[in-house]
Amino acid sequence: MLGLVISLLLLGWRDWVPLAALGFGALSLVGLWDFIQTKHSIRRNYPVLAHLRFLFEKIRPEIRQYFVEDDTEERPFSRNQRSIVYQRAKQELDKRPFGTQFDVHQRGYEWIAHSIAPAHIDSSDFRIAVGAGRDKPYSLSIFNISAMSFGALSANAILALNKGAAMGGFAHDTGEGSISRHHREHGGDLIWEIGSGYFGCRADDGGFSAERFAKNAADPQVKMIELKLSQGAKPGHGGVLPGPKVTPEIAEARGVPAWEDCNSPAAHSAFSTPVELLQFIDHLRTLAGGKPTGFKLCVGHPWEWFAIVKAMLATGIVPDFIVVDGGEGGTGAAPVEFTDHVGTPMQDGLLLVHNTLVGVGLRDRIRIGAAGKIVTAFDVARTLALGADWVNAARGFMFALGCLQAQTCHTGRCPTGVATQDPWRQRALVVEDKATRVANFHRNTLKALAELLAAAGLTHPEQLGPQHVVRRVSEAEVRQLLHLLPWLEPGELLEGSGDASCVNQHVYRAWWPRATAESFAPVNEAG
Repeated sequence: MLGLVISLLLLGWRDWVPLAALGFGALSLVGLWDFIQTKHSIRRNYPVLAHLRFLFEKIRPEIRQYFVEDDTEERPFSRNQRSIVYQRAKQELDKRPFGTQFDVHQRGYEWIAHSIAPAHIDSSDFRIAVGAGRDKPYSLSIFNISAMSFGALSANAILALNKGAAMGGFAHDTGEGSISRHHREHGGDLIWEIGSGYFGCRADDGGFSAERFAKNAADPQVKMIELKLSQGAKPGHGGVLPGPKVTPEIAEARGVPAWEDCNSPAAHSAFSTPVELLQFIDHLRTLAGGKPTGFKLCVGHPWEWFAIVKAMLATGIVPDFIVVDGGEGGTGAAPVEFTDHVGTPMQDGLLLVHNTLVGVGLRDRIRIGAAGKIVTAFDVARTLALGADWVNAARGFMFALGCLQAQTCHTGRCPTGVATQDPWRQRALVVEDKATRVANFHRNTLKALAELLAAAGLTHPEQLGPQHVVRRVSEAEVRQLLHLLPWLEPGELLEGSGDASCVNQHVYRAWWPRATAESFAPVNEAG
């Protein structure tokens, strides 16, 4: 205010004095408003200067990411993880000099044991058959795009992902937002995910429509059907897309009215018991003409998973595949408690699913996919060694599109045009360029996986097992995952002969006997 007074007294002395008066006047008004407002205590005590605190707080993530964070610090992805995706997507040099930045003596450090007799691998286009014996089996790449809906991602992002999938010959999961016109434009293979909102196959009352499902499922671009029971980032949590965000494009894809609130319930209405779940999956498979059909879940209560397996045994109906989503999975928006403290991490969920299927003799009939912070070839190899047949990645492919982990997905102000519906922002994402990067990232990651396999003396990812991955458990001890983690023998649960020395065997002892195919609730101990 003193500067304003002085500037007014000196008007006409120099050409810059009016500008100074204007600046001091603006600061004086801000300071006066800060002094009389009652919302922020710090602004009342420190007018004007308090705004610096809010500025620094706003840009704190960027300051940390670019200037403070260590290259190996995962918050949620490290600079090294992001860099390897960018380099492989852009076809840049992805080598690193001077040795590892990891502390190889730190507890939890892992590596793949190599062979004195390395193998030779001619092609890194690794594939597995899903739905073998069905009318329309699918030859699936072992590395695919995980579920991300149009609406959460921009139109240009969907276009680039699908074109990249078409170029690279791998699959693109639609997410529960269903199949949009942008998924169809370039003809890339689709895994159609169906959530509790039944988008794309939704009846007028919000339930499931067999007629609408059959019409979409008949599209030759749709290769597999995935029923979503839960997702890793916010399992057990429904959602509402507010009416103003339900644009005509989104409404068309989801089969809902435009500009009206779009509800995605927490639970499915098409089934209520494990047996009904499997009957519904079998119904979907029939309506889809024999295309591979399965479900995705983030493991929660173990007795619910055991109940589904018991329903498989009771009905003889088995899904063609199961996708295990880890609690470390990402999403455009989720309550912080769900992000941080709900959902079983991928390793633990994958082990439970794999072991249970082995224990009841069904593992060779059901393929398992897995997702959860997978970006490098080692991530892929480690996940396959734990029992998965293939892996999916979401945020890794977002990085390939140009995502820089600004973590503004929920605001609609994504700076790179990946997670926004703002036409001006998404114009920055050039489909032709980013589609090539998506295909490059997929190809170069599998090429790196082939090099890891060859070093271990293997020729195909199916040969990977827990004996190939070693983990440091203390400064003086390392153990193969084969001997560190619990593994069931084939048929062990059917025989009822649990190995009490298994670390997590108490889960089976406590809950397998109490699970029932007729209900997701456990049987009362007294009953």
